[in-house]
Amino acid sequence: MTVKAYEEKVETLKKWAYAYYVEDDPVATDEEYDKLYHEVLAFEKEHPGLAREDSPTKRVGGIVRDEFNKAKHIKRMWSMEDVFSREEMQEWLERVEKNVGQCDYFCEPKFDGASMNLLYEDGKLLRAITRGDGIVGEEVTDNVRTIRSVPLTINYRELIEIRGEVVIRKDDFEKINDERLKAGETPFANPRNAAAGSLRQLDSSVTAKRRLVFYPWGVGENRLPQSRLSQKMALIYEQGFLKPPYHKPCNTIDEIEAFYQFLISKRDEIPMMMDGMVIKVDEIAVEEELGYTVKFPKWMCAYKFPAVEKVTKIKAITLQVGRTGVITPVAEIEPVNIEGAMVSRATLHNFDEIERKDIRIGDHVIIIRSGDVIPKIIKVLADRRTGKEKPVERPTHCPTCGSELLDEGALIKCQNLACPDRVVNAIIHFAKKGCMDIDGLGGKIVEQLVKEGIIGDMLDLYSLKAEDLAKLEGFKEKKINNLLRAIEATKGAPLHRLINAMGIEHIGEVASRALALEFGLGIVDATYEQIVAIDGIGEEIANSLLEFMRVNREKVLKLFDIIQPTVEKKIEAKENPFKGKTVVLTGTMSESRGTIKEMLEKLGAKVSGSVSKKTDFVIYGEDAGSKLAKAESLGVVTLTEDEMRGML
Repeated sequence: MTVKAYEEKVETLKKWAYAYYVEDDPVATDEEYDKLYHEVLAFEKEHPGLAREDSPTKRVGGIVRDEFNKAKHIKRMWSMEDVFSREEMQEWLERVEKNVGQCDYFCEPKFDGASMNLLYEDGKLLRAITRGDGIVGEEVTDNVRTIRSVPLTINYRELIEIRGEVVIRKDDFEKINDERLKAGETPFANPRNAAAGSLRQLDSSVTAKRRLVFYPWGVGENRLPQSRLSQKMALIYEQGFLKPPYHKPCNTIDEIEAFYQFLISKRDEIPMMMDGMVIKVDEIAVEEELGYTVKFPKWMCAYKFPAVEKVTKIKAITLQVGRTGVITPVAEIEPVNIEGAMVSRATLHNFDEIERKDIRIGDHVIIIRSGDVIPKIIKVLADRRTGKEKPVERPTHCPTCGSELLDEGALIKCQNLACPDRVVNAIIHFAKKGCMDIDGLGGKIVEQLVKEGIIGDMLDLYSLKAEDLAKLEGFKEKKINNLLRAIEATKGAPLHRLINAMGIEHIGEVASRALALEFGLGIVDATYEQIVAIDGIGEEIANSLLEFMRVNREKVLKLFDIIQPTVEKKIEAKENPFKGKTVVLTGTMSESRGTIKEMLEKLGAKVSGSVSKKTDFVIYGEDAGSKLAKAESLGVVTLTEDEMRGML
């Protein structure tokens, strides 16, 4: 075969593959495709130096990794503000247009999948990174190269980040789950989990077998000259990316609502799972003028679809034991398909709710699930009862360890600190972000370590050795070293994070910080009177802390000795107008409210989230809403940001 013939065959293969995998409209038989594919593959094996980067043979996968590397996005990948009704959507539009006047909007479906950032330079796909925390994600380039709707090369030569959603079509999702069940594997809960799970395969040949689809919805870093987002996206689609099945420019609330209702009517017809519609300001200059809050772009929101309701039957009630010993009842229901997700469990929160709703085993019930919301029972269909339904009895003994439970009415607790479920959940909490942040110590690994008897509590993490981990399935040298380094890196962490990580009931990040500043390492001997004297700390927290220290004092002292936490010093603020005052912040300011909150706290102010008669000042920026109105109605002093800074 000549080089020219090879080039022509690659182009033909690409055309056939695009028609089959992307357009779902084959233009060649499987036999024709396979024959041509193997001709191209044979040429590339014989002449590896001539093999094209965008050849369809490059998409079969086969690279196996020990783990994924972290990678940073050039521009942050933001979350979106959610609105759930026409009224909320109208409020969002009014907020936008109050700042920048009448806008043009660009609306399209919101697919429910895994967000992905593709980096191209000189027309080549350089890197694919999961969203992660918006700043840093996992690099999954080898896996993304197997996705047929991701071009390996594009005609645009400048550096560009193309953002989008990796999804699985509903019918492909069902096929994957059928295959997993036949292989004795656990089926995926929903198409989003299937897409995310497929992307995180260490063996890229597994990803290649899943029919993943990529839909672009935006750009990050780019030098595109177009003045509108819709124009930029039109150029992206021209590079060979998929267009959404529907998208529409809109100018008024009625046009937006009409398109939203149209998408709802197409919900079952569209092959991908949708959970709403995205509304974006179309003009780039206006987007830049609107800017961002701490969490969201102000120029974009997700208008979520209504929760889907289904009728099912309660088969049984099972009990889950949390890290603090609280028993949570869960309804095991007859599996029901909600938006492509097979739902077989629904939360019941506590036994008071079971009694209030008069939920019985065998009842027919209505459950709802919306987006990420855990399915829950909203109504019992009592008129369908046959008399065979059984009341739910309050448990008296722990389902895991068998010890006697403490019944406090709304809450029922296992008090055995060695209860395996409590141990596992306590260590998972200890390791999570905001606590000790032990990268690589996820729930499954914790369960494995506890089950094998390698660790029995959080203290045992600090005596883990490489040989302890080497005997576990899936642990290779690099993974072992990374985990041990992550545990070692927690030494010297701020004391408030360690207090938060201990999982003391009712004590979260804010209370942990206040307690750390007040007592330092002397927290183990703090008295009730000293604790309740701290501003914002009440009886519930005081009693919880005292009981925890009574039972776990020696363990806490050992943690202090091993971790040597950094004790933050309580700095007495100099006299200023805000010292000792209760302040509420509202609206958009010149810098993030978190930064201003930190500044005021250093000045000795207590920054609260709600307005009351005890509030001394409400400091407001643009788009201040109900908090400002409430302050004015209560006669609380209100200050603009400039007035606040003037007082300082």
